[in-house]
Amino acid sequence: MWSQYVGNIRPALQADWPRSALVPAALGLGGALACWVLLRSRNKTLEMGDGWWAPGAPQDREDPSVRDFTFEVSDSEIQDLYRRLDSTRFFPPLEDSQFHYGFNSTHLKHVVSYWRNSFDWRKQVERINKYPHYKTTIEGLDVHFVHVKPAHLAPGQKARPLLMVHGWPGSFYEFYRIIPLLTEPAKHGLNPNLVFEIICPSIPGYGFSEAPHKKGFDCPAAARIFYKLMLRLGFREFYLQGGDWGSLITTLLAQMKPECVSGLHLNIVFIPKRGIGRGVSLLLGRYVPWLVGLTREDANRLYPYFEKNIYALLRESGYLHIQATKPDSVGSALNDSPAGLAAYILEKFSTWTDPEFRKLEDGGLERKYSLDDLLTNIMIYWLSGSITSSMRFYKENFTREFVRSPANTMGVRVPTGIATFPCELMHAPRSWAKEKFWNIVTYTYMPHGGHFAALEEPELLARDIQHFVFRAEKSGQ
Repeated sequence: MWSQYVGNIRPALQADWPRSALVPAALGLGGALACWVLLRSRNKTLEMGDGWWAPGAPQDREDPSVRDFTFEVSDSEIQDLYRRLDSTRFFPPLEDSQFHYGFNSTHLKHVVSYWRNSFDWRKQVERINKYPHYKTTIEGLDVHFVHVKPAHLAPGQKARPLLMVHGWPGSFYEFYRIIPLLTEPAKHGLNPNLVFEIICPSIPGYGFSEAPHKKGFDCPAAARIFYKLMLRLGFREFYLQGGDWGSLITTLLAQMKPECVSGLHLNIVFIPKRGIGRGVSLLLGRYVPWLVGLTREDANRLYPYFEKNIYALLRESGYLHIQATKPDSVGSALNDSPAGLAAYILEKFSTWTDPEFRKLEDGGLERKYSLDDLLTNIMIYWLSGSITSSMRFYKENFTREFVRSPANTMGVRVPTGIATFPCELMHAPRSWAKEKFWNIVTYTYMPHGGHFAALEEPELLARDIQHFVFRAEKSGQ
C-alpha cells in the first residue's frame, strides 16, 4: 500500500514542487509512516489460541455450568496423615546452621508436633469454607475458584470485579486475609467508595483445580482459561491482580484481551533482559542513578542484590532448576511425606518473606504468619495431592518456545499499578518496568514486606490496589 502511494506522488512532487520542498515532504511522509508503524505495534494483541487438557480427544461440547463446591476431609485422610507424621524420620541439623542449609530439622520437629497434636484442622476446614467455592469445566478441566461478593453496597454503588491469581508455593488461601479488606473496606478503615467483587481461581494443577493430563499447560493456557472463566461468570470488563506466577498469568491475559482489562495490578514484575543497555544501567546506577533513570531508592534495593548477593540468587533458585527439569522425581517424595512437604514449602515462606530470616533457628516463620495459616496452605497441597502437578508448571513454562514468545517483546498497554516490596526476590525499577508496561498509573515503593504480599501485608496491598484503581479511573474519565 505504502509503495503504491509513494509511486503515485513521486512524479507530482518532481514536476510541481521546488527541490527545496522535497526534504520536508519526505520528512513528513517518514513521520507519518513511523506513526503508523508505532500505532500498529501498540495495538497488537497476543494470540489466545485454544487447548484441551483432559484425557483423550477434545469434545465438541463441555458442561458450562458453575457448580457449588464444599471442601471436605474424611477421617481416614486425617488418620493417614497422622500415621505418616508419627513415622517421620528426622535428620539432625549441623551446629549453628539456622536456616542456611534449608529448613532446620530441630524446628521441623516443632512444626510436625504442632501439626500432629495441636492443629485444629476441622476449624481450618470451616475457615476455608467461609467463602463460597465453585467449580466449572473449561478445556476439559474442572477449575476451582472462590467468588466473594460484597455483603452490602450503598444505593448506586458498584463492585468492581477483581481476578486475583496466586503463585507457587501458595494457593487461593493466600488471599483470605485481603478478601475482607477489599469486599468490605469500610469495616477496615479503607476507602469505602472502592469495593470489589473477588474471584480467586486455583491454577490448574494447584489446590482443588484438576491437573492437566497432557503436556504443555503453561502460563498462556492458564491466562486463557481464566479469561473464559470470567466470561462464564458474566464479566466483560474486570481488574487483574497477581504476584509470582499470578503476575505472569495476569500480564498475559492483559496482552490477550486488553479491551476486557480495566487495569492490571502486580506485586512483582518480570522484565525481559535488554542486553547492553541494561548492563550500562547497572554499571552506572550505583554511582549516578539519575543518569540512567534510576532513583536513589532503586539503587538501595538493587545493589545489595547485584553487588553483594549474586550468590543469593543461586541459593534461592535451586528449587527452580529442579522443578523446571525433573519435577516428578522430587514430587514423588514430597507427595509421600507430609513432613518433607512442609519443610520444602515453609522454607520458602521463611527466606522469601525476609532473607535475614535465614539467620534464625525458627526461620522467623511466626513473625509474620500464624502456624495455622501456614499449615492450612500445606494441607491444601497435601490433601489435593497437587505438589507434583504444581511443580510441573515450571517445566511447562521454562521452554525455548516460552522464552521466544511474542509476549516477551510485546508491550502491555492497559493501566498498570506496581507495588514493589523491599524483600521481594527481585526489584524492577520503574524505568525498566515501563519498557514493557506502557501505561504505569501508580508505582509504589512499599515500606516493608516480601514475596507473599497478600498474606503477609494484606492492608498495605489492599490500600495500594485501591489507590491504583482510583487513579486509573480518574485518569480514564
